[in-house]
Amino acid sequence: MQKVKFQDLGLMPYQEAWDYQEAIFKGIVNQKSANRKLPESEQQDTQDHLLFCEHPHVYTLGKSGDLNNLLINQARMDEEHIEFFKTNRGGDITYHGPGQIVGYPILNLDHYFTDIHKYLRYLEEAVILTLAEYGLKGGRSKGETGVWLDEGLPTARKICAMGVKASRWVTMHGFAFNVNSNLKYFGYIVPCGITDKAVTSLNIELGRELDMQEVKEKVKGHFTDLFEIELI
Repeated sequence: MQKVKFQDLGLMPYQEAWDYQEAIFKGIVNQKSANRKLPESEQQDTQDHLLFCEHPHVYTLGKSGDLNNLLINQARMDEEHIEFFKTNRGGDITYHGPGQIVGYPILNLDHYFTDIHKYLRYLEEAVILTLAEYGLKGGRSKGETGVWLDEGLPTARKICAMGVKASRWVTMHGFAFNVNSNLKYFGYIVPCGITDKAVTSLNIELGRELDMQEVKEKVKGHFTDLFEIELI
C-alpha cells in the first residue's frame, strides 16, 4: 500500500502554499527524471503528498481563463483585502477563502494509474461520498469538472471546484470544497467562467455551520479508500 504524507497547513497565504507545492512537485519530477538514467537497483522512489489548507481571500485564474470573469477592479479588491493570482493550473477563475477546504494532492500517478481523467473523477468522488454522509446527493455535470448539487436542473449549483496541473504524471493544485464559505466573494467573479449555474456551500445546504475538522476527516477517509493509500 502506497504511503502518502499528509499535512494540514492551516490558514496559509496562496503564494506561500503555491511555492510549497512547487518545491514538492519539482522534487518528484526531478527524481523521476534522474531515475530514468539509473539502473533499477539504484532508482529512488518518490514520496507522494496530500496537503490541506485554507487561504485568506484570493481569486486565482487558470492558464486558459478569461480575465473578464473577474468583475471587480484592483481598488475594490484592495478594499475587500482580496489577492489575485494567475496560476499554472487548468480551469478558469475561482475563489478561495476561510471556511473552504483546499486539497492539494501531489501524487506520482505511476503509483496508481496514468489517467488524468480518472484522477479527476477520484477527486470528485471523495467529495461526493463526503456529501452523502451529510444526506446530500452530489454529482457531476457533463463537460465540467467539480461536484454539483441538482446537476442537470435549473437549480444546479457547484459546491466543489477543481483545477489541476500534471507533468510527467505528477499532479499539483487540486480541489476547493465550500464548507463554511462566505458566498459573497463568488459574486465578484464568474466562477469557473460558468454564467448559468450558481455556487453553494455545505453550511448553506444544511442550514448550520460545520466542524471543519470533521469534514476534513471524512474527505481524507474517502480519498484514502479510493486511492488505496495509507496517510502518514
